[in-house]
Amino acid sequence: MAQEEELVFLPLGGVGEIGMNLGLYGYGKPGNRQWIMVDCGVTFAGPDLPGVELILPDISFLAEERRNLKAIIITHAHEDHYGALNDLWPGLNVPVYASPFTAGMLEAKRDYEKARSEIPVTVFKSGDRINVGPFSIEAVGVNHSIPEPMSLVIRTPLGTVVHTGDWKIDLEPSLGPLTDETRFLQIGEEGVLALVCDSTNALRDGVSPSERQVSESLAKIIADAEGRVGITTFSSNVGRIRSVAEAAEAAGREVLLLGSSMKRVVSVARDLGLMEGLKPFLAEDEFGYIPRDKVVVILTGSQGEPRAALAKIARDEMRNVAFSAGDTIVFSSRTIPGNEKAINDIKNGLIEQGIHIVTDGEALVHVSGHPRRNELQQMYRWLNPRIVVPVHGEAAHLTAHAELARHSGIADVPRLRNGQMLRLAPGPAEVIDETPHGRIFKDGMLIGDFDEMGIGERRKLSFAGHVSVNVVLDNRYDFLNDPVVVPIGLPEFDDEGDDMSDVLYDSVLGAVESIPRPKRRDLATLQEAVRRAVRSTANQVWGKKPIVTVFVTKV
Repeated sequence: MAQEEELVFLPLGGVGEIGMNLGLYGYGKPGNRQWIMVDCGVTFAGPDLPGVELILPDISFLAEERRNLKAIIITHAHEDHYGALNDLWPGLNVPVYASPFTAGMLEAKRDYEKARSEIPVTVFKSGDRINVGPFSIEAVGVNHSIPEPMSLVIRTPLGTVVHTGDWKIDLEPSLGPLTDETRFLQIGEEGVLALVCDSTNALRDGVSPSERQVSESLAKIIADAEGRVGITTFSSNVGRIRSVAEAAEAAGREVLLLGSSMKRVVSVARDLGLMEGLKPFLAEDEFGYIPRDKVVVILTGSQGEPRAALAKIARDEMRNVAFSAGDTIVFSSRTIPGNEKAINDIKNGLIEQGIHIVTDGEALVHVSGHPRRNELQQMYRWLNPRIVVPVHGEAAHLTAHAELARHSGIADVPRLRNGQMLRLAPGPAEVIDETPHGRIFKDGMLIGDFDEMGIGERRKLSFAGHVSVNVVLDNRYDFLNDPVVVPIGLPEFDDEGDDMSDVLYDSVLGAVESIPRPKRRDLATLQEAVRRAVRSTANQVWGKKPIVTVFVTKV
């Protein structure tokens, strides 16, 4: 029986998790499909991955499909949607399509990171269409917490898929565009096979508040404040930054930007005309000359990043900028799960200085850029899709979104996770294959998997430290010199007050001397005996087994 051409969707990141979004659409017969990639994002490492800067999606599936990958389309310039492109594109080398703002951010990011590959980007914005292999792709403007986000309308011979990217319905955004209701209605009338849709806020009822309401609330806080005002937010939220700057100007205050990522974003936004009409921002060395009630600082660090500007303010480590008792700092952001402790540590540092903290809940100082349940249902009504595929969310979000879609009359709502290939047409939506997927890690300038980057061993080091031992034997296999024992990351003394180095030194002597001299000729056996002895002794006096490296040399 001849194989049929199929339309498939394959997520390699972002489904079953928030972050690291990467989706592939394939068209053709099995074994001979052409592909496009939508987004290429990262997620961030926690303390369980010491030393790792970024987590990237594993794209080993594309090793054999590279010649069939026709294009990469980026929906917007958030790190979880475009942050892996600089690192993964050199192995793909295919055309990239992105909005002017995303292209500008990619270039700024490349310069900042000193990336070796220059990625040629074709500007692709709301209202544009491109034809790539069997795919015809249209960009439709949506609203989100960053300039120029877009949904993608992907037309194929087997039907039309709408890939929403990140979006919400906000009738009064501080910075456009509006989500294009008219165009979505027109697309719905043409007929939509599948809606691949953001699930981030699928657990939240109602409609998201407007960004305009947030702007008004922040303006009131700035106008009423007696001292300095600091506002920390996501650096990519250009609309929020602009609103704060306008509110500061209305209150007779100057504005200072702090944080390299904030400055890069604003520089790109200014080049595209998104900051027109605003007064020039202060230079950092001018801060000390401005009265306390005449300044607003917009700064990075809302997620507790230890090297960001806000963390340095909390530790009083900034050279030219400091806050004092009676000043106000506003967290105009949400707490990303996993960052709670780091954020609380910063808040406590600020409170110790007498600084007043304002967070979301105490006042309307932040609103999400993702759709709540009523907004999701509105999108269903606009498009009337036959299939809804929940993406961009953890298991709870995806399940809540699926239940909402079914309750709203969508008959075909498949369960999908990273690495599962979903056939969208022909026939009912069905998972037909499981492909290689997972995570790779960027550590310094290198990228590799968990074992290649030594992350497991590094994690052990972070828990139990390391002991290096150097033993030099003479030609009679006795000690030529005293063994050298160097513990790193171990307690200095045991519970009896003895020096840990001395305790481990004695265990080395005992291990070597317990082996008859003729058997010491087997240096590998001697080496292993010393290693075991040091680990056992450390475990007896400390309760943990460090990593032990032993060098044995015969002179």
